Amino acid sequence: EIMGIILKQTTGEWKDQTRWQFKQLVGQAVLPTDDAPSLSVGSPESVGMSSERLDRIDRICEEAIADNAVPGTVALVVKDGKVVYHKAFGKADNVANRDLKKDDIFRIASQTKAITSTAVMMLWEEGHFKLDDPISKWIPEFKEMKVLKDFTYKDNTYTSVPAKTQITIRQLLSHTSGIGYGVIDPHEGMRLLYKEAGIQEFAVQHELTTAENIKRLAKMPLHFQPGEKWQYSMGLDVLGYFIEVVSGKSFDAFVKERIFDPLEMNDTYFHMPQSKASRLVKVQYPEGDQWMHQPVTSHDPAYPLTGFTGFCAGGAGLSSTAIDYAKFLQMYLNNGSYNGHQLLSPTTIESIMGNQIGDLWKGGPKHHGLAFAVVNDRGQDVGGEGSVGTFDWGGYFNTQYFADPEEGVIGILFKQTQGTWKDQTGWQFRQLVGQAIDN
Repeated sequence: EIMGIILKQTTGEWKDQTRWQFKQLVGQAVLPTDDAPSLSVGSPESVGMSSERLDRIDRICEEAIADNAVPGTVALVVKDGKVVYHKAFGKADNVANRDLKKDDIFRIASQTKAITSTAVMMLWEEGHFKLDDPISKWIPEFKEMKVLKDFTYKDNTYTSVPAKTQITIRQLLSHTSGIGYGVIDPHEGMRLLYKEAGIQEFAVQHELTTAENIKRLAKMPLHFQPGEKWQYSMGLDVLGYFIEVVSGKSFDAFVKERIFDPLEMNDTYFHMPQSKASRLVKVQYPEGDQWMHQPVTSHDPAYPLTGFTGFCAGGAGLSSTAIDYAKFLQMYLNNGSYNGHQLLSPTTIESIMGNQIGDLWKGGPKHHGLAFAVVNDRGQDVGGEGSVGTFDWGGYFNTQYFADPEEGVIGILFKQTQGTWKDQTGWQFRQLVGQAIDN
């Protein structure tokens, strides 16, 4: 129950933005009414979970390692702010025979996106912009975009048509902008164009700033007219640069100050210090019955220890630990609060979790919000996905997470692999966490 009134006495004032800013700021001023737990260790039974059933997670992790499906994994479960399961299995580096530890650091790739989205929404709460503003107001290179029509592979040329509308901030957050995704783009022609333009998704080993990369991206054609389809994209990379423009700070400095420090995410970085190099898990791939280090391909797996520090990929650039990422997710379960810090308003979180893509995933078990995929009624009924409102995503190097607000449960499963399709632990883990709830 809230009321807001703003009174003015003017005519002919078209520069006035206070109406929407006032309404936006009133909404974000709403605070949670319940206690907001910080993470601490607790017994499963103390929060309504079964120790015996959680131990089933041991089996799937050990079997996956024995079957050569993964070299190692860190699994973490939180219930009502209590860490009730946190174990490491297997190796962090099979070549060096180094055991995996619970506090080891993983490249979380696309799990970066939710953190970037959170940073965007923190600035939105301050009234800097509306979600349906065109991104060109801050990055003018996106003002006159083209949409791909035909591609000729013999010379990598293409035809295009003008975009009917400009790309909005909301579309960048929800992957409906039409922007592509370089080396993982489903369109071969788009992959070739991005490579020729020197566009980088993460792990830049030469001098290239975030701004330069995004301005190159703005010259690429779109897959489709903005807002007409859903296509996984570099939209969050654009928003990483957008955060720099709006805040006047480097992207990594902004998220450290506004997210990582308040949440005490002390092992989360775009660029890791060398002092923590021994904790970085190797990216490995299977060769016969052996696990080998991933070689340099479209990226150098030595990142985040190496690379140009003037570049931060808002879509895929972070490294972190399971416990750090659990703090971030717990903040969402706490309606935006953690450890005495209010990062987001509950009303903002409601918008973040809302369906932003309409029927573009028609009939699916989830919708896409402003930061996550979110389980709907069908997803709950299918089973194994969690309650309605459970939100999730994953990362390119085989990391997964989910958080169930109804049950107060977080599940995180971190691995570092490429080139293996035998791994079934992702869905198994989520299923086993759900069946261990006993409240």
